[in-house]
Amino acid sequence: MSLPANPATGGTGEAAGGARTTQPRAVIGVSLKMYFGHQRTLDYCREVAAVALAHPAVHSGEIELFVLPALPALPEAARILGLAGAGAGAQDIFWEDEGAYTGEVSGRTVAELGGRYAEVGHAERRRIFGEDDRTIGLKTAAAYRNGLTPVLCIGELQPGSVEEALRHCTADIDAALNRARSLAPAGRTIVAYEPQWAIGAPEPATPEYISAVIAGLDTHLRSLPGQADSRVIYGGSAGPGLISRLDMSVAGLFLGRFAHDPQALKAILDETAARLGLLLTAGGRP
Repeated sequence: MSLPANPATGGTGEAAGGARTTQPRAVIGVSLKMYFGHQRTLDYCREVAAVALAHPAVHSGEIELFVLPALPALPEAARILGLAGAGAGAQDIFWEDEGAYTGEVSGRTVAELGGRYAEVGHAERRRIFGEDDRTIGLKTAAAYRNGLTPVLCIGELQPGSVEEALRHCTADIDAALNRARSLAPAGRTIVAYEPQWAIGAPEPATPEYISAVIAGLDTHLRSLPGQADSRVIYGGSAGPGLISRLDMSVAGLFLGRFAHDPQALKAILDETAARLGLLLTAGGRP
């Protein structure tokens, strides 16, 4: 699989070592959780790479696309997706870089395996494994320290008002980033706003609610030290048809099961490109 040159930079949209040469205008991420086995994960990544390779908004760097597979698949997933201008990362990391921590995997190892992202603080990690603000802040620092972009998941427990959601979620952001900043130089952060009551639900929160909450979170996040280039995306039963109904303050989507079909992911990429004013033909070309 060969990657066409980025017409804007003469490259792939990324400099040597995986750093992007242009600031993406939208972010689309996918978590595979523990739904796929090893071979199915690699087959999925090959299908996603084919979609990305044919999508001008991905290989131009306008849309930042990444997939978080189960850890054993990360090296090959990173290789496959990297050829198409997409990235890969881990669904979790430990807060130390080495030591007697049986069963854990460090951010250093994730980076060595080709990962560029590390998900931290997902609602399932908080609920099932008891991760608290301290743990999430330590893991965020580990991501920064190892050159990974943390995908920091936040979200209120129960439905309520926009103001209540903002109070809860800005407190989550501050708790994680304040601790992380005390331990490592701040880096770019992708904040995934996932109201916990919407995760796994048949429908996401309403577009008006999502847009209002994320507008407030985006303003707050980017006012923090070192976070000017950070973005807020929406997760929580996100799927095709949603991105075009959201305010432009919503930088993109963090997808789960609705993107486990590569063609659904392609539809979301097309919708995102259209939202950015990038006109595509039926074949995905401008």
